[in-house]
Amino acid sequence: MLVGVCDFPGSYAFPPAGYGGIERWLWAVAVGARAAGADVHLLGPGWLPDLENDWVRKPVRLEDITPGTLAERELRDTGYDILVVGHEYPSLPAWTRTWSELDCDVATFQHSPVFQHTTTAFDGRRSRLYCYSFEMTERYADHWPIPELAVHLGYREEEPPATAGTELVWLGRIDEDKAPHIAARAAQILGRRIRIVGPVFDAEYVRRHERLLTADHVKWIGELGGPDKTAAIADASVFVYTYARAYVEAGAAVFGESLRAGTPMAALTWRDGTCAQAALCDETGAVVVVDPREDDDIAARRLANAIAQAESLDHRRVQDIGMWRFDPARHFQAMATRPC
Repeated sequence: MLVGVCDFPGSYAFPPAGYGGIERWLWAVAVGARAAGADVHLLGPGWLPDLENDWVRKPVRLEDITPGTLAERELRDTGYDILVVGHEYPSLPAWTRTWSELDCDVATFQHSPVFQHTTTAFDGRRSRLYCYSFEMTERYADHWPIPELAVHLGYREEEPPATAGTELVWLGRIDEDKAPHIAARAAQILGRRIRIVGPVFDAEYVRRHERLLTADHVKWIGELGGPDKTAAIADASVFVYTYARAYVEAGAAVFGESLRAGTPMAALTWRDGTCAQAALCDETGAVVVVDPREDDDIAARRLANAIAQAESLDHRRVQDIGMWRFDPARHFQAMATRPC
């Protein structure tokens, strides 16, 4: 099987170190396809140049190809079986015009809870959309969504053998949507230290919750990538997951990252059917569903109970399950197989 994994214009490299959700997913697909025995071409100019010794890189983007040109003919003659691409592209006319000239499938994963697709973007067979949670498959029900847990990998972020850590960790972008202040309050209730890892996306949010986010028990780490990021997760006793009441998580990378590192999760949700429920089980974490009408302090107390519950789990068992559930080869094979 010949697989083309397509980049897109963006601010993060392919593959990224640190933050970059869709970019990390595309890299995981490329790694998984190769592990599954497929031949892989990295399409587009965004892929890191130092991958050239190990990967076939072609700097072409489908949306930039002029109809009837040698470039289009060469792309068609290459004989791709499947293209894997960011979720916007099956609804981009210039991209789909070139793809329609190729005799291949296209697969993508919905990484945004609000993007609107065209009515003809997916048919559920040759063009396929994958969604993480029941909540997301419901939102995109008109596009034949297929349930699947997304796998995300960073560059040089291989996980060490699982160990039981000491402090708590929260990782992600720091803004209102991700609500790390609730994690900080839960740690405070337990008398525990927590590390906040990630880039600040909203300085005003940080100012509003400054008292909690700068308390003595909170340690700011900043954005990490590569082995440092993996170590920050692997060295924790529990990964604390939070988000805001109105926010819909499309397919968070942190679930796979934490479980593959052997770190159990304590997850706060405001409803059922979310990514947390899709990703976790009783052996890998504890999920608490809080009525969104409750205030942040009540939510933090419920989350604190989940942290205490998750802390008793076996880190090695968590890693074993994580490596199976978030295996890149399994993920690729699921996406590369047409539904019956």
